[in-house]
Amino acid sequence: MTEKNEVSPEFAAATTTAQFVEINGNRLAVEVLGPEDAPVIIAHHGAPGLGSRAEPRASFGRLADEYRVVVFDARGSGESEGSGEFSHEQWAADIDALREWAGAESIIMAGGSYGGFMAMEYATRYPERVRALVLRDTAADNTHAELSRANALASDRVVVDMDKFDRIDDGRVRDDDDLRDCWREILPLYDFVYDPAAVERKVAATPYRYEAHNYAFSKNLPNYDLKGVLPGITAPTLVTVGRTDWITPVSCSETIAALIPDARLAVFEKSGHSPQIEEAEAWTATVRTFLAEVVPTAPNVATRE
Repeated sequence: MTEKNEVSPEFAAATTTAQFVEINGNRLAVEVLGPEDAPVIIAHHGAPGLGSRAEPRASFGRLADEYRVVVFDARGSGESEGSGEFSHEQWAADIDALREWAGAESIIMAGGSYGGFMAMEYATRYPERVRALVLRDTAADNTHAELSRANALASDRVVVDMDKFDRIDDGRVRDDDDLRDCWREILPLYDFVYDPAAVERKVAATPYRYEAHNYAFSKNLPNYDLKGVLPGITAPTLVTVGRTDWITPVSCSETIAALIPDARLAVFEKSGHSPQIEEAEAWTATVRTFLAEVVPTAPNVATRE
C-alpha cells in the first residue's frame, strides 16, 4: 500500500553523494538537508549492518523544507567505516560527536526500529542535548524478541525457515551472503501488504555488513532494557507504530508511551513495521504537526528560496 507522495527506500538510492566525516576515529557517511539556521534533526537508521541513511533520508528528508535534517550511516553500516566496537554506548557517543560537528547545541533526535533504540539511548545518556524525540516502531527492552518469534511462527503469509530466523535474530550469521539470505527469509513479514517483488527489491538495495549486525544482536540486545530510565526523559516525545508491526508490535510502543512522561502515541492502521512508507502522507503530517508545536521553526523558513 502506498501514498501518492511516498518515497520508498528501496527506490531511494542506497548510496548518494555523502560527506565523509571523521567521528570518534571512524569516517562516517553523512548527508545534511535543509536550511542552515533551522532546528536540527538527527535521524538514525535501523538494523545495524543492514540499515543505512537511505530510509531516514527518504522519510525525514520530507521535513527539510523547515528543518535541518542530518542522516548518516552508523559505524559498521552502509558506507561508513567499522573499526572499534558497536556498543550502544559507542553509537550514542558517535551521535553526540555528530551533533557537535553539525554545530547544534541541541537536536531533535529521531529513529525507527533499532534506530529507535539508539534514539532512546541518546535521550537518556545526553538529556540536555535533546529538544524533542520522535520514535517509530521500536521497543524499550528485548522482550520484543519473544513476541516477534511467536509472530513469525504464526504467520500465514510464508513459512519461515526458523534456522535462518534464529541465526539473524541471535547474531550468528556467517558472512554478508548469509546475512542476505537470512534477511530475505524474514522480509515478507514486515509490510502491511505482502509484495514478493518489493521484497526482492529490498534485498537487492540493502548494504550488508554482518560484523555490526552480529555484534548488535549477540552482545547489545540480550541486556537491552531502558524501561527504568525512560521516565526520566523530559523532552517532548512522539511514538509512532504500524498496527500490524510483527517485530516491535503495538504493545511495545504502548509501553514506551506509558513510561515517558506526556509522550504521545500514534498508531497507523494500514501499516506494518514502516508507516513512514506505507502511510507516508499521514505519518509525515503527524510528525510535522508534533514538531511544529514543540520545536517551531522561524516563520520564514518554509518560504525561503
